[in-house]
Amino acid sequence: MGAMAAATSPRSLGSTLYDAYPAPSEQAVALHAELVDFMETEVFPAEAAYDAYREQVGPEDHTVPPVVEELKKKARSRGLWNLFLPSESGLTQLEYAAMAELSGWSNELAPEAMNCQAPDTGNMELLHLIGTEEQQRQWLDPLLRGEIRSAFAMTEPAVASSDATNIATRIVRDGDDYVVNGTKWWSSGAADPRCSLLITMGKTDPEAATHRQQSMIIVAADTPGVSIKRSYPVFGRQDQHGHCVVEFHDVRVPATNLLGEEGGGFAAAQARLGPGRIHHVMRALGAGERALQMMVERTQERVAFGRPLAEQSSVRERIAESRIQLEQARALCHRAAYVIDSQGNKAARHLIAAAKVAVPRAVNDVIDRAIQVHGGAGISDATPLAMMYGWHRAMRIFDGPDEVHLTSLARAELGAEPLFTLPKPHFT
Repeated sequence: MGAMAAATSPRSLGSTLYDAYPAPSEQAVALHAELVDFMETEVFPAEAAYDAYREQVGPEDHTVPPVVEELKKKARSRGLWNLFLPSESGLTQLEYAAMAELSGWSNELAPEAMNCQAPDTGNMELLHLIGTEEQQRQWLDPLLRGEIRSAFAMTEPAVASSDATNIATRIVRDGDDYVVNGTKWWSSGAADPRCSLLITMGKTDPEAATHRQQSMIIVAADTPGVSIKRSYPVFGRQDQHGHCVVEFHDVRVPATNLLGEEGGGFAAAQARLGPGRIHHVMRALGAGERALQMMVERTQERVAFGRPLAEQSSVRERIAESRIQLEQARALCHRAAYVIDSQGNKAARHLIAAAKVAVPRAVNDVIDRAIQVHGGAGISDATPLAMMYGWHRAMRIFDGPDEVHLTSLARAELGAEPLFTLPKPHFT
């Protein structure tokens, strides 16, 4: 994450719980304060050890750095554990938004330290929502305890996977089993040695109605026929958990591993991706805030052409534009979270889509400005900015590319579900 100091001062980790919506509970306020302290006293100081371990073992080694397990123990002892899941934490999505944003300041460390990391959160939500008692006992419980990790295998190299109905992997019933054949890629988390299961989406009935052809099944990572191949880097940076090519060759899985009903895979994917998208967006705001603070500090420290950068009008404009964009993005994110709380995921789906487009764009703009102000340090590993930029640029593609969300939003506005309406004026 870089050798230079990178915006970890207490003043910048102030409250993001605010007044436009119902007041947060006493529990949420207490957890927020606890998380601020945890970030400042434990997470930020641990970043150097995380980076040093990753540099020592090299990018192809996906073993978890020991400091992560140390942080997990500390987070759990503080009650900062499984905050993403309302049934576990007691938090609303709006209350969790403030926590997730703080964790986004150190996206490689803090979310996993609190067992709130993707793709496990989405998989845990799915298992909680539609998993059988046995599936929950075997897979959900150890995930909630942070003992194992998981992957989500949906995207495929041979088809445009932004349209999930294109999925070509076959899941065929054979007696008491299903047999899985196909190739996935960008299966995040699959390279981690702790990855014990892959929630896999494929076609069970190509002749069914378009949105009833797909199903999801739990595939144990050590099942014969599962081959986890290369992990793709993102903008040249190899993630510790990996984004892998996974091949399934005559993989035989018990029929009891089917997740939900046969033909329910598309609906399950939408149910999983909704909360996953908004949680990514929440964390992204934290990265934007960190980048903005780094930009502010850099402009106050550096002198060019006889005066501090902060006194130059073009630099001041960049700072101001960044603050405006982040506030706009946060307002949209929190509105989506509030609608999830008050009306459910389905009612919030268009707001989630809007936030999934708007927030990464805003955060990327802020990070880009911070890189420009840092010069050579911004494009190197001397600061975390280059890593932050790559990840948040990738956000505009994963969990549905911008174009898909824009299309669904336009369809809503042109149809019967616009986000905002006023009574039509009457002219005489």
